Amino acid sequence: MSDTHDKTPLEHVNDTLSQLKEMRHYSKNNVEALTAAWLLYDGELSKLGKTAKIDDLMTRQGELHDALESVIADFEELVVELQPPPEE
Repeated sequence: MSDTHDKTPLEHVNDTLSQLKEMRHYSKNNVEALTAAWLLYDGELSKLGKTAKIDDLMTRQGELHDALESVIADFEELVVELQPPPEE
């Protein structure tokens, strides 16, 4: 017999929120690592004519991070809405 139960909408939202926050964490780390690498090799890549490709990646990664922040905020509001009313 399984010990699992059907999850409530609140549990699903909390699970999704946890995943989004984990994605945000890795997104932030990726942006920081790419920025550090970019600053280190900017001059060399510039000479090779490859700066546009890295600029595009940095822009896309930044956009993903911004989008994650927005969705996380939306889900945090939804968690509040889905909280059961306090018992009296």
